[in-house]
Amino acid sequence: MSVSSSTVSFVKSSASQLDADARLSDMLNQYGRLDAHSLLEEVLLKEFKGEIAVSSSFGAEAAVLLKLISDVDKDTPVLFIDTGHLFAETIQYKATIEDYLGLRNIITVSPEAIHLENADRDATLHERDTDYCCHIRKVLPFEKALGPYKAWVSGRKRFQNNERADLQPIELDVDGRFKVNPLYNWDYDKVIAEFKAMELPKHPLVDKGYPSIGCGPCTRAVKAGEDQRSGRWSGQEKTECGIHKSPSFEAIYI
Repeated sequence: MSVSSSTVSFVKSSASQLDADARLSDMLNQYGRLDAHSLLEEVLLKEFKGEIAVSSSFGAEAAVLLKLISDVDKDTPVLFIDTGHLFAETIQYKATIEDYLGLRNIITVSPEAIHLENADRDATLHERDTDYCCHIRKVLPFEKALGPYKAWVSGRKRFQNNERADLQPIELDVDGRFKVNPLYNWDYDKVIAEFKAMELPKHPLVDKGYPSIGCGPCTRAVKAGEDQRSGRWSGQEKTECGIHKSPSFEAIYI
C-alpha cells in the first residue's frame, strides 16, 4: 500500500509538534520559576544560543527588559519595527537607549514597499482598517525578520490586559517558535521600581500621559482611572497589534 506525500507530511508535522510540546514542558520544569535575569541567561546563552532574538517597541517600559538583555549579552539581536507611523519621540528614544545600554545588534525592520504601494499608498489605511494596517506594517515584516530564529523574547506582562492574564514564562507560538516572557509576572509597581533602580532614561512621552506607546495615529494619552493600554486603538475592540495575535485575512497584498 502506498503512502501519500500529504500523509507523510502530516505525520512529520505531528511528530514535530510532539517534540516541541515536550521541549516546552522540559523548559518550563527547568526554568519556569527562575527570575527574569536568570531565565534570560538560560535562553540566550544556553537553550537557544545564536537562535533567539528580542522584540522591542522602545516604548514606555521597554528599557527594563533591554537592560536585562544588555546585562546578559549586548550582542543579542533586538528587532525594532519602524512602521513609518511611529512618534518622532520613539525614534529618538531608540537611539538614546541603544547608546545608554551599549546594545550592539539592533535590527530595524520596515514594511515592504510593495505592500505599502498596493494597500496603503496614501498612508491612510489606519483610518479605514487598523487590523490590516498593523498586518502589513508590523506583522508581515516581523514574521520575515523572525525567519532565522527558533525563539524570541517579548516584554509582555500579565497585568497589561485581560488577554495577557494567563501568560507563562515560556510559550509555544502558533508558528512553532518558542516565545519567552521574562517579565510575565511583574506588576506595574515592580516595573516602575526596577525602572528607577536601573536609573533608565524615560521615553519622552511618558510624562505626557502615554504609559503605552504604539504608532502615532492610533495612540492617545491615557486619562485618570483608565487602564495602561486604553490609549491604544481607543474606541475599538482591538487590543493587540497582531504580532502576538494575528487576525486571518483572505487576501494578502504582495
